[in-house]
Amino acid sequence: MPIIINLDVEMAKKKISLNELSERVGITPANLSILKTGKAKAIRFSTLEAICKELNCQPGDIMEWRDE
Repeated sequence: MPIIINLDVEMAKKKISLNELSERVGITPANLSILKTGKAKAIRFSTLEAICKELNCQPGDIMEWRDE
C-alpha cells in the first residue's frame, strides 16, 4: 500500500505510549496498534483529528503517500 503510516515516529517525538494515546483519543490499544503498524484499511476523520490534536501535529506528519 502506498500510504505509509508514521504514527510511531510522532509518538516517539512526543514521548507518548500507545496505551496513553489510545486512552486520550478514545480508541482501543488494539485498534491504535493496527493503525500504527499500517494494517488499517481506513481511518475516520474524527479519529485522525483526535490523534493530531493529542500529538499536536498535522495529518501529513503521520501519513504519507509513496509512489511504488
